[in-house]
Amino acid sequence: MKKNYYFVGIGGIGMSALARHFHAIGCNVSGYDRTQTRLTNEIIADGIPITFEDDVNTIPETFRSKNDTLVVATPAIPANNAILSYFRNEGFEVVKRSVVLGHLTDAADAVCVAGTHGKTTTSTLAAHILRASHVGCSAFLGGISVNYDTNYWSNTESPFVVTEADEYDRSFLTLHPHVAVITAMDADHLDIYGTKAEMQKAFRQFASQIRSGGALLLKYGLPIDDEIVSEDAEFFTYARENKEADFHAFRVKRVGNKYNFSISSPLGDIEDLTLGLPGLHNVENAVAAVASAQLCGATDDEIRDALATFRGNRRRFEYHIDTEKCVLIDDYAHHPQEIATTLNSVRDIYGKRPLTVAFQPHLYTRTRDFADDFAKVLSTADRLLMLDIYPARELPIEGVTTQMLIDKIKKIRSNIDVHLVAKEQLAQAIAEGNHELVLIMGAGNIDALVPEVEAKLKETL
Repeated sequence: MKKNYYFVGIGGIGMSALARHFHAIGCNVSGYDRTQTRLTNEIIADGIPITFEDDVNTIPETFRSKNDTLVVATPAIPANNAILSYFRNEGFEVVKRSVVLGHLTDAADAVCVAGTHGKTTTSTLAAHILRASHVGCSAFLGGISVNYDTNYWSNTESPFVVTEADEYDRSFLTLHPHVAVITAMDADHLDIYGTKAEMQKAFRQFASQIRSGGALLLKYGLPIDDEIVSEDAEFFTYARENKEADFHAFRVKRVGNKYNFSISSPLGDIEDLTLGLPGLHNVENAVAAVASAQLCGATDDEIRDALATFRGNRRRFEYHIDTEKCVLIDDYAHHPQEIATTLNSVRDIYGKRPLTVAFQPHLYTRTRDFADDFAKVLSTADRLLMLDIYPARELPIEGVTTQMLIDKIKKIRSNIDVHLVAKEQLAQAIAEGNHELVLIMGAGNIDALVPEVEAKLKETL
């Protein structure tokens, strides 16, 4: 193990969890990110210095020893980044985040949750159950747990570690799970995989890497068969209410904006559960999390108590205002299927209440590849406020714009109330319309506008 760890792209959710880990065990940790965010501010408050200038002169002297320093980089950082180029040109060992995570989880019984959507909530809930049980766990999470206000914790007494298994850039193929969960395999990241078939091939390889004596928990109906796992590994399916699945919920009923249900399990049914997190889609996430916790040894009472106290993750169906006159929800949904799932959950709770959706498309390639699907699902909103595309790591693609999406939406519903809005105008635009029910969605930086929207709505109310 090295003494020094420098993270290029430290503000990423997965990178920050690793940075916090090495800082917690006494290593020297520093890093670079191009944007200051709430998360980077929290990392700095933890005692980890961060620079926001892509300038090699900002690298602390401690991290200029190639023998003592490991450089961890995220694929989101472009290859021409000056700091990253310096480390590579000077012969430092530079590795991807996924490689480091793979090494850390190899030393534990890893519970790895993969899927094109649902993995953050499912992994955090599984970790919450285990943490609250006699089993315990460490965790490297893909979101900030509201219960613990962090995406990382360590328990040296437990052999289990829970982590999100990210399919982007085939990162999850560095992991060798004790328990693997696959929540969804919708087409995504086609800039990496090229085709849906190639992406699904990577998921199958991930499933094949389950350790001897481990288990695969597969969302019922996904195209992976039990032959993919070794003979001494178990194969289970799960679903929200499909009785054909090994694990499934039954007697599901909504109580306010929460859900009460029981779970049918080959390891023993668990009755009368209440999930402390809103959203019908989260019942299915709970089934997967409960199944993984049962496989790790958590008891029925421990599971029941933990489910009731779970508060979710930031930006996953997160309430900012919840009154009779106004509801404001922020959600990370950025793929058409995720958006559809979130909208269905909102409609299940609030019925035909007029819905205003503010959405920021994420990535030019994703917008291009799923433009028709985005248009179809977004057209179901009563009022739609669209921001420009958040580019992240990408350069613009000719003809791929938010206006292109709006034109497609209008072809589906010519009378829809839809507007292209600048970020600085979003709060006012929301406040001026029907703001009985407002949903903010996107994986870019639209979340930075939520406090302003919340303040404006409270002022208006």
